[in-house]
Amino acid sequence: MDLSSIRKLITRYCTGEESWVDSRTVYIGHKEPPPGTEAYIPQRFPDNRIVSSKYTFWNFIPKNLFEQFRRIANFYFLIIFLVQLIIDTPTSPTTSGLPLFFVITVTAIKQGYEDWIRHKADNAINQCPVHVIQHGKVVRKQSQKLRVGDIVQVKENETFPCDLILLSTSREDGTCFVTTASLDGESSHKTYYAVQDTKAFNTAEEVDTLHATIECEQPQPDLYKFVGRINIYLDRDEPIARPLGSENLLLRGATLKNTEYIHAVAIYTGMETKMALNYQSKSQKRSAVEKSMNAYLIVYLCILISKALINTVLKYAWQANPNRDEPWYNQKTETERQRHVLIRAFTDFLAFMVLFNYIIPVSMYVSVEMQKFLGSYFILWDDDMFDEELGEGPLVNTSDLNEELGQVEYVFTDKTGTLTENNMELRECCVDGHVYVPHAVCNGQILPGAARMDMIDSSPGVDGKEREELFFRALCLCHTVQVKEEETVDGIKRGIHQGKSTSFYISSSPDEVALVEGMNRLGFTYLRLKDSHMEILNREDEMERFELLEVLNFDSVRRRMSVIVRSSSGEYYLFCKGADSSIFPRVVSGKVEQVRARVEHNAVEGLRTLCVAYKKLTHEEYEETCLLLNSAKLALQERDKKLAEAYDVIEKDFILLGATAVEDRLQDKAADTIESLHKAGMKVWVLTGDKMETAAATCYASRLFHRNTQILELTTKRTEEQSLHDVLFDLSRTVLRQHGSMTRDTFSGLSGDCQDYGLIIDGATLSAVLKPTQEGTSNGGNYKEIFLEICRNCSAVLCCRMAPLQKAQIVKLIKASKEHPITLAIGDGANDVSMILEAHVGIGIMGKEGRQAARNSDYAITKFKHLKKMLLVHGHYYYIRIAELVQYFFYKNVCFIFPQFLYQFFCGFSQQPLYDTAYLTLYNISFTSLPILLYSLMEQHINMDILKRDPTLYRDIAKNSLLRWPTFIYWTFLGIFDAVVFFFGAFFLFDNTTFTSNGQMFGNWTFGTLVFTVLVFTVTLKLALDTHYWTWINHFVIWGSLLFYVIFSLLWGGIIWPFLNYQRMYYVFMQMLSSGPAWLSIILLIIVSLLPDVVKKVLCRALWPTTTERIQHADKLYKGHLSEFTPLSSLHAPPVRKHDRHCNEHQNHTHRRSDSSPPKKLMCTYWGGRPDYCTFSSFLRIEENPRFSGAAYAYSAPGPETSV
Repeated sequence: MDLSSIRKLITRYCTGEESWVDSRTVYIGHKEPPPGTEAYIPQRFPDNRIVSSKYTFWNFIPKNLFEQFRRIANFYFLIIFLVQLIIDTPTSPTTSGLPLFFVITVTAIKQGYEDWIRHKADNAINQCPVHVIQHGKVVRKQSQKLRVGDIVQVKENETFPCDLILLSTSREDGTCFVTTASLDGESSHKTYYAVQDTKAFNTAEEVDTLHATIECEQPQPDLYKFVGRINIYLDRDEPIARPLGSENLLLRGATLKNTEYIHAVAIYTGMETKMALNYQSKSQKRSAVEKSMNAYLIVYLCILISKALINTVLKYAWQANPNRDEPWYNQKTETERQRHVLIRAFTDFLAFMVLFNYIIPVSMYVSVEMQKFLGSYFILWDDDMFDEELGEGPLVNTSDLNEELGQVEYVFTDKTGTLTENNMELRECCVDGHVYVPHAVCNGQILPGAARMDMIDSSPGVDGKEREELFFRALCLCHTVQVKEEETVDGIKRGIHQGKSTSFYISSSPDEVALVEGMNRLGFTYLRLKDSHMEILNREDEMERFELLEVLNFDSVRRRMSVIVRSSSGEYYLFCKGADSSIFPRVVSGKVEQVRARVEHNAVEGLRTLCVAYKKLTHEEYEETCLLLNSAKLALQERDKKLAEAYDVIEKDFILLGATAVEDRLQDKAADTIESLHKAGMKVWVLTGDKMETAAATCYASRLFHRNTQILELTTKRTEEQSLHDVLFDLSRTVLRQHGSMTRDTFSGLSGDCQDYGLIIDGATLSAVLKPTQEGTSNGGNYKEIFLEICRNCSAVLCCRMAPLQKAQIVKLIKASKEHPITLAIGDGANDVSMILEAHVGIGIMGKEGRQAARNSDYAITKFKHLKKMLLVHGHYYYIRIAELVQYFFYKNVCFIFPQFLYQFFCGFSQQPLYDTAYLTLYNISFTSLPILLYSLMEQHINMDILKRDPTLYRDIAKNSLLRWPTFIYWTFLGIFDAVVFFFGAFFLFDNTTFTSNGQMFGNWTFGTLVFTVLVFTVTLKLALDTHYWTWINHFVIWGSLLFYVIFSLLWGGIIWPFLNYQRMYYVFMQMLSSGPAWLSIILLIIVSLLPDVVKKVLCRALWPTTTERIQHADKLYKGHLSEFTPLSSLHAPPVRKHDRHCNEHQNHTHRRSDSSPPKKLMCTYWGGRPDYCTFSSFLRIEENPRFSGAAYAYSAPGPETSV
């Protein structure tokens, strides 16, 4: 034995670590291989436990605390709390410790509950019983006790407990049917194959006699990739080696169907299964609101430090006079005198930091978390988004991005299954130029009674008949469709009805089912795959049998699939079907031009096209093909690459037979949804793998492109005629010619003066645009910037022939552009996952291409049309609510702490608190927290029906307009103004020392309580003034909070509960309320504090109302019955002149108060006995047809309203 072998043995035996090797060896049934073959070295593998939980009973507290204190705000308050414990501070540690404890506890309970749910789910899975074969008998054990190498028996409708290699099945041909709905959502039945040399081992005793080892790759998360090899030891010395691929691998979570039982060996268990590897946590996405919150926190932290510094400096300036520093009644100790001045200054600075630290709202984080978590249920409870056909509603996979739904600027959507139904129907066939359609045509009339597809042109002749039948046979044989021969309905098996089979086809691809069903209508019926023979019934009802020798599976790179079959007469055929771009270059004969013309015609009609070709093989050619394929299949390294090379050699020199056209209908209300998104100011991009003509037809049908849209092409065909550099600069000049360097974003797609542009780009050209520039080139490498500039000036973009990775690259490119727009990606298939994960908001559609997109998304919906309500209604509400919550929290904390800052100027900067400890602690936790939380859950500033009818209202909240710096500064200054009114109002009223009726003087705690009372009432009433949507819950919480404050103050002062006669506050609140001037000052100061905000709102609504405010006013005018026949565009602001566009650009970044609607006339109609005021466009502009004016008709023709 050489040195390398010894090293390998030591490594495998001593370390037990799989990271040392790139493959693993599994001993089936834990049996040692025969002596002399290879050394038996058992390897360590994990057990079959699944762990999705985050914590254990022992590590929950330390781990959760560590994660929570990684948040800056929590860590900051912990430091403040520790400072209060260590040094002598003006406030009790309770004032910081209790709110922090509340926030930490609430978050820990929430996370602990979620983890407990995960623990329960894990235990249910891990303790599930499974059947294992041991010593020739079937033994039952728990799933978590399975080990790699165990032979498992799985029965029909049972779920596979781990990743298994299929050894044998109850079916003679060694196949079994599986559904992978829990993995990728595909409910269709997939066929898996047992190893040819083990499929005869059908009983437990027979399987137990099997001697074999499996060599395979280490676990990796790709569901559709597996490379391995099985070595079977029979009587001979050398083992028989057979390749293993994904067709032999049964994945954990999949379910056995239509097969009585199977025997399989476990190769990946527990957290090494592909399902577990796919459930790793995704990267955390952060919303724009959260980023704004963090920026505001930094500003307020700077304000806090500034306040503490100012007060520290002023304190020492005040104490420069010895009589103030050390008055006769408050002499310093010797220790205090000896302390260094810098240490004393630093201690005072920390004390002021503690005193003013409430300006940082720690409870805001827990309120935001609760608002997001509870608010997400409004999507789940929305009956309008429930799909009766699927029996499912929307899903919320993360609630952290709710408000981001109200900020979307770019929508990237897949086409097939997202915009279309993914419900395929064969519309026509073209065989050698002869066209077949669903119905017979006679004298230009369609015969409705025609049951089959018939020709619509001349007869093909004798030779043509042979080619025609060969074409039909090719489509009957070249597929992976399965036949389900019987179905159980109400407990009765139905498969044969009146002597005829009622079997139906199932496949992972809807296209294949459509083609096979279409052939059935043409007289060629695919019956079944039995004993490796495909059986079809021809037009004469004669059965034909073809032996299936090889299947060259479809992949997205080749874009084709092939089968090699042998007819009953012994002839070998290779049939191939695929995209025209992958078939035509490999064709050597056939009527290529006629078929190509028909394919292009069908693509323009929006049909999905496939070409069909074949070639005959001699026996020698077939043998060479088998050798080539087997050598590639047995490779453990780079198997995919070697198979691709083999396929490339085999699939060539075809004879073209014809083409098919399959229709994929547009989804219900898909066009209306896209139109609404355009009106809302969003740019919609379609990213698809389909060919350009098919995708473009779908874009016109879905109103992404309009009839007057000027289409700009950036495709391979054009870049072949002139260089990419010239094409890009030509397009750039075209889109910028009309309005110079100003981008379309300036007009937000609304200006009627703008030419509407649509861009079409294909995958190959996109790769060239995004390719890193070679050094030394003269172009300067700015293709990417030019491309972005063109895209910004187009109302819609279509990207066709896109690979999944290119979809993500496009999204990343737009995300990283200088405007940093908010992006949304929506798709339904596994090829859309990378795009969904890359976008700010990812939405999956629970469609026919599986649930992989829905599982990896942030939100999942059942139909594309539900996107309209999710963005225009839910997104709008979420953003409005959380924006108010964030600004209000900062406002009420400024109101709370600024009087404390002012108070220091009147108490010699002695760090004397203005408020009592209880008030400091409970202000954010109890007195003011519930009203804003309820507001952030319930507020509807505009009726949701109006939001759906007028998508342009979405523009009012675009670009984070409610959390911009001017708005933030306004709220901050409003808080400072109110704080000044509270403090100085109370101060001047206190100037009269005989404030009470009996001549008794008020003290500093009464002064602080008066300020605090005005504060609590003002900030609560401010929220009440901002509330538009009142329910009994709002009334209960707002007035209940104020009542709770009063009752608590009476209780805390020992009035209601004498045992709580807290010395500092005893009878203070009651004494304050016993004074008539105190009542007057409270009412007067509340009115003065609220007055500026009320006046500002009244003036703005009267002079410069936003669209939102106009509609609110109209809704109040009609008492909440704004008629659905009222054109809402009448409520928009007057048009803006051209020279005002620069002003308009500024307004687009704030509340948009402008519109381009024509003058309106007012009319009164009576509907249902109630007057309804509505307006309609001036008849002077009736000749205009705004319906096809691109994005410009967002205001001119507002949605479904009736034009008069």
